[in-house]
Amino acid sequence: MGGMTATPASPSPDKRVLLAAPRGYCAGVDRAVIAVEKALEQYGAPIYVRHEIVHNKYVVQTLEKKGAIFVDETAEVPEGSIVMFSAHGVAPTVHQEAAERKLATIDATCPLVTKVHKEAVRFASEDFDILLIGHEGHEEVIGTSGEAPDHITLVDGPDDVENVTVRDESKVVWLSQTTLSVDETMETVDKLKEKFPKLISPPSDDICYATQNRQIAVKQMGADADLVIVVGSKNSSNSVRLVEVALGAGAKDAHLVDFAEEIDEAWLEGVSTVGVTSGASVPDVLVEGVLEWLARRGFEDVEIVKAAEESITFSLPKELRRDLRAEAAALSEKQ
Repeated sequence: MGGMTATPASPSPDKRVLLAAPRGYCAGVDRAVIAVEKALEQYGAPIYVRHEIVHNKYVVQTLEKKGAIFVDETAEVPEGSIVMFSAHGVAPTVHQEAAERKLATIDATCPLVTKVHKEAVRFASEDFDILLIGHEGHEEVIGTSGEAPDHITLVDGPDDVENVTVRDESKVVWLSQTTLSVDETMETVDKLKEKFPKLISPPSDDICYATQNRQIAVKQMGADADLVIVVGSKNSSNSVRLVEVALGAGAKDAHLVDFAEEIDEAWLEGVSTVGVTSGASVPDVLVEGVLEWLARRGFEDVEIVKAAEESITFSLPKELRRDLRAEAAALSEKQ
């Protein structure tokens, strides 16, 4: 930006930040990250984790420093070691591979993803064709599809509907990846219903509460924002969706960044209102970094845009709870 004068650091009356609430960690991510930390404390390093525990660069790097080793495939884990499955879930074949390698497993699959897996198994057992709305190649989609591969057809957005065929139009159900755009998913469902009028919906919405709440908050601030900054990693489906939702809600510009240093000063030209939010796998320290970066450029006035209260928590994976309980019991016996 040659020849430009530096932006004054003093707060400007027409500069403000709209900060979305809720944002950042959802209950499933919080549980998964704590599970890795607790496993490292309980069993010592290394703990192997199949795929990124959550889709966030900073979180993965932080856990690596503590002794977690992230691998792409179960075959990379030395026999007899401990392996943890990520929050996105895995197919039954992965559990089989782990058993064959005599691995101790800790399953950190988000309970809301497990719910979708169970729905897939149930509808497959009743011989339904299952139309899974999701993004091809995403870990969660691979895991869910693996629960009933002979019954599941992937539908990757509304444009994919015309290619879908089923065996019996009276026995069709749709399920979805938990981290999609609510609006785009319902657009896909509407198109599927036009094609298959007897299409059944899942017993409860598959898109997780946290994904929905974060999208609602972004919609509320999007129309008022000249620029929306979404903190999150590029391989995080729910973070990428927040950028799309912001633009769809009327934000003039929106960008995804992992860290404050990735913000381009040029984005601030002519901007008076900046919206800030973060994906469901982003720790708040990264959002604080963005707020500090903006404050140094005159954006010190922060208003909270609140869409919902979140009080959901999930207990740790059962394998970890069992061993932590056993250790606590042994300690109390010694005392």
